[in-house]
Amino acid sequence: MQDLRVAVIPGDGVGPEVVSASLPVLRAAAARAGARLDPVEFDWGGERYLRTGRAMPADGAEILRGFPAVLFGAVGRPDVPDHELVWGLIIGVRQALDLAVNVRPVQSWAGVRTVLREPDGVDLVIVRENTEGEYVGVGGRAHAATAHELGIEVAVHSRTAILRAARYAFDLARSRRGRVSLVTKSNALRHGYTLWDAVVAEVAAAYPDVECEQVLVDAMAVRLVQQPRDLDVLLCSNLFGDILSDLAAVLAGGMGMAPSANLLPDGDAPALFEPVHGSAPDIAGRGVANPVACMLSGAMLLDHVGLPVAGRIVRDAVATALRDPARHTPDLGGSATTKELAAEILAVVESSTAP
Repeated sequence: MQDLRVAVIPGDGVGPEVVSASLPVLRAAAARAGARLDPVEFDWGGERYLRTGRAMPADGAEILRGFPAVLFGAVGRPDVPDHELVWGLIIGVRQALDLAVNVRPVQSWAGVRTVLREPDGVDLVIVRENTEGEYVGVGGRAHAATAHELGIEVAVHSRTAILRAARYAFDLARSRRGRVSLVTKSNALRHGYTLWDAVVAEVAAAYPDVECEQVLVDAMAVRLVQQPRDLDVLLCSNLFGDILSDLAAVLAGGMGMAPSANLLPDGDAPALFEPVHGSAPDIAGRGVANPVACMLSGAMLLDHVGLPVAGRIVRDAVATALRDPARHTPDLGGSATTKELAAEILAVVESSTAP
C-alpha cells in the first residue's frame, strides 16, 4: 500500500472542526484506492500568533516543501487583526511557495437548495492568478491621523504571472467544454488590465480549439447570476477571482460547498487545498459547520497526488449524502451537525468499491 504523507494545518475558527471531520473520509477513500494517508498536523494560526507573535515559524514554507500537498482549514479570529494572520499565514505561504494559480470549481448538487430557481446544471471553474494584483503588498499609509491621511494600494500585474494563469486556464478548458472567459476591466484600468488582455490574446492564439471571450468584471457578476450554465472556465486576476468565486459559491449552495486549490503548474512546490469559507467565528465551536468544502478540497488533493479514484469516491459519497435533506447542515437549510453529515459521507465511502 502506498504511503502518502500530507501536511495538515487546521488553523482557526471552524477550520479544526471541518478538518477533523474530513480526514477520516479522505483516509478511507485513499485506502479504497490502495494508499495509506498519513497526515502530519501543524498548530499554525491564531493561537500560535498569540503565543509567539507569529502565525507560523519563519521557515514554515520550507517545512511544507517536504510534503507533496497541504490540507488547510481556515485562518482568522476576532482577537487578532486579519492582516496579521492572512499575510502571516495563507498569503505568506502562497507567495513563499509561488503558488501561482488558485482553482475554485463550482457545481450544483442534486438535493441542495440554491438561490437559483432551477439549481441544476451549474458546472464552472474559476482560475485565479494567485500571487499578484492588489494582493502583492505594495503601498503604504502616509500622514497618519491627519486630514491628509493616505492609503496607497498598488496593483502589480506581470506578463509571467498572467501567462502562468492563462495557460493553466486554457489547458483546463481543453479538458472540459473548451471555453475561457477572461474577466477584465481594461475599459477603465488602462495599464494592468490591458496587459491582461494582450497576454491572454497571445495565449488564446496557441489554443485554436478553445473559445475565448473578454468580459468586464461587472458584466461577469451579472452573468454569474443570470446565465451561470453558459460559463465554463473563468480566468481572473487575484482580486476579481476572489470576489467572483464567493458570488459563484452561492450557486452551489453557499460557502460551505466551495473547495479550492493553490498550486504551481509544472512546479516542484507542494499544492495547498482549502475550503473557501474562512474561519466563520460566528459558528465556531457549535458543531454545525458544513464540512463538504473541506472534503471536496481534500478530493482535489487526492487528484493532485495521483489518486483520482480516491477523489472520485469522495465526490460521489458527498453527492449521495446530500440527496437526503436530513443530512444537511444549517447553511443548507437543514439541522444536521458537522459530525452527522461527516459520518454519513464516511459510511458511503466505506461501503464503496474502487471503480
